[in-house]
Amino acid sequence: MTRRRFFAPPSAFNFSKRIVTLSAEEARHLREVLRLKTGDEVQVFDGAGGEFRAVVSQARREFAELEIGDRIESPKPESPLQLTLAVALLKGEKFDLVVQKGTELGVNRFIPLVTRYADIRLRDDADAMKRVARWQRIALESTKQCGRSVVPEVEGPMLFGALIGKKDRFLMFSERDGQSLNTDLKLDNLTAIVGSEGGWSDEELDQARAANVSIVTLGGRVLRAETAAIATAVLLQHLYGDLK
Repeated sequence: MTRRRFFAPPSAFNFSKRIVTLSAEEARHLREVLRLKTGDEVQVFDGAGGEFRAVVSQARREFAELEIGDRIESPKPESPLQLTLAVALLKGEKFDLVVQKGTELGVNRFIPLVTRYADIRLRDDADAMKRVARWQRIALESTKQCGRSVVPEVEGPMLFGALIGKKDRFLMFSERDGQSLNTDLKLDNLTAIVGSEGGWSDEELDQARAANVSIVTLGGRVLRAETAAIATAVLLQHLYGDLK
C-alpha cells in the first residue's frame, strides 16, 4: 500500500485551529498522484521530529489543508549518532545518490566540499544555490520514503580548509596515509570527511594533520567516491549509531 505521508514545515502548523497547510507540491501529490479526497486519513510530519495523524479537510490546486489529529511516535527513531557527511563535490547524479542513501542511513547533515581534486567546479553562487536546493529536495523525498521524521540539512558548499577550521570532531577517510579506525571510541557527534575520485592532495592531508584531524582508511581497495561516502555512513552508524 502506498504510504500516505506528507511533509509540512513547523510554520505551516496552526495548533490552535488544529489545521496544517500543505504546499502546492505536496497538495498535487495528495490530489493527483494518490487521489485522496476529503475525509481520507493521512500522516504529516514537520521535518523536526514531530509527526501526526491527520484527515484531509480540503484539497485545492494551490494548497491542501489537513485536520491535525493525535501526535504519533516516529516509526523510525533517529540514530543516537549525530552524523555529518562532508563529501567532495561529485559529477552528475553521484552526489544525489550520496544524499539519498545517506538520508536513509540516518545522516543528519550534508556538506558539499570544494577540494583540490573535486569532480566539478561551481560556476557562481547561483549555481551553488540551485544544486543545494536540488539536494535538499532529495533529502526530503528520502526522509518521506524511509520513515524518518527529521529532514537532514544540506549546507552550502564549503572550502575544505574552512571545514577543518571548525571545532567539530572529524574523521577524514583517505585511500592513502590513513590508519585503521579506532573502534573503541565512544562518539555521539561526528563529521566524516570523504574526498573525490581524485583523492586528497598532499596539501590537504598536511592541513588535516596540522588541525589534528584523524585520517583513517576504509581498507585496501580503492572505492568510488559515492561508494566510499555510503560505506562510511554504514560503518559509523554500525559502530556508534543504530545499525547494529
